[in-house]
Amino acid sequence: MSIDVVTFGCRLNAYESEVMKREAEAAGLKDAILINTCAVTAEAVRQARQSIRKARRDNPGARIIVTGCAAQTEAETFAGMEEVDLVLGNSEKLERASYGRVAQFGLDDSEKIRVNDIMSVRETAEHLIDGLEGRARAFVQVQNGCDHRCTFCIIPFGRGNSRSVPMGVVVDQIARLAENGYREVVLTGVDITSYGSDLPGTPKLGDLVAKILKLVPGLDRLRLSSIDSIEADPALMRAIAEEERLMPHLHLSLQAGDDMILKRMKRRHLRADTIGFCEEVRRLRPDVVFGADIIAGFPTETEAMFANSLAIVDDCGLTHLHVFPFSPRKGTPAARMPQLPRQVVKERAARLREKGEAALLAHLEAEQGRERQVLIEREGLGRSEQFTQVEFSPEAAAGKEAGDLVTLRIAGHTGRHLLGVTTGRQAA
Repeated sequence: MSIDVVTFGCRLNAYESEVMKREAEAAGLKDAILINTCAVTAEAVRQARQSIRKARRDNPGARIIVTGCAAQTEAETFAGMEEVDLVLGNSEKLERASYGRVAQFGLDDSEKIRVNDIMSVRETAEHLIDGLEGRARAFVQVQNGCDHRCTFCIIPFGRGNSRSVPMGVVVDQIARLAENGYREVVLTGVDITSYGSDLPGTPKLGDLVAKILKLVPGLDRLRLSSIDSIEADPALMRAIAEEERLMPHLHLSLQAGDDMILKRMKRRHLRADTIGFCEEVRRLRPDVVFGADIIAGFPTETEAMFANSLAIVDDCGLTHLHVFPFSPRKGTPAARMPQLPRQVVKERAARLREKGEAALLAHLEAEQGRERQVLIEREGLGRSEQFTQVEFSPEAAAGKEAGDLVTLRIAGHTGRHLLGVTTGRQAA
């Protein structure tokens, strides 16, 4: 065994896992398992601990190195596990020297934790990678950290304050990925709509998007990861309206549909702001599809407040929902608020998921008969421009492989995925 990486959480973690593996291999590290954790929910931490125990059972001779947001915020917790050999912070995990020390000198129980103060980090490391193994699309980190302090969120304490990668570095990286055959790139970060506030001239996310599309004409598709709609700048709105290569799928950091809950979350938008944003984007780009993160059972949430979160699915025309049962994170203000019974939280999360399933079904039915360009992810499965999964037969993508684009006609759906058939024409 050389190096295995187990990744939990967001797209940014997936990107960073590739960097970690590359840096560890370059440092000469062997026979190691890197666990890249997530701290968003208590369940994510529990799953990471479970994965660590399994990794040790299955690989008794391997070095187990734990890192990521949960390791940053709960270093002592993971260091206390007998299965763990080393805990690295979110900054240290991207440094070749962290792995070089292990490769050269081994591990010393007296220095089991190597986690620095993440708030002291002022720059985002410009880690360039030429491609991501086994992925149809590439993820490019343009920003890290967050300056906001939502009452439920532990992530700023795992990621630090907001910091951006200079535009020229981002453009160069994406140009390299396009040259290496990637048809689609996803811009990712913790809070990408805050992009540029720390850079000279304070460029906005929309400026970055426009620059990429202008200077990398060989890139077929550009996507955005989760955005905060209240920070959408005019240049971004123009790109949504005018740039066909910017994909018509926006995932919103929504969190709730009730104004009082949004205030208690310390969010910067209200219900009407999100509805207005969705209406304006849909006017500019009629084929757009929205996803959203919504938390069920936030402290003090009444049934009437929860009803507003249910209703915003229809009011905004949301399609792809990520539903999170509220999970109190130690050290956050929301953890000190009056909590709802866990059964109520779970029941509301189930109702939200049911609402999301109905919204997805409506979208799938509306897609029938349309032609879509599908990015092949693996044999028999890909995603449309709207990030909807599409199943198809081998004949429908004959001669194509993962990472290629193919034009398919939507002939039906499975209730979760679209079904695509050949049109006799293929994407360029």
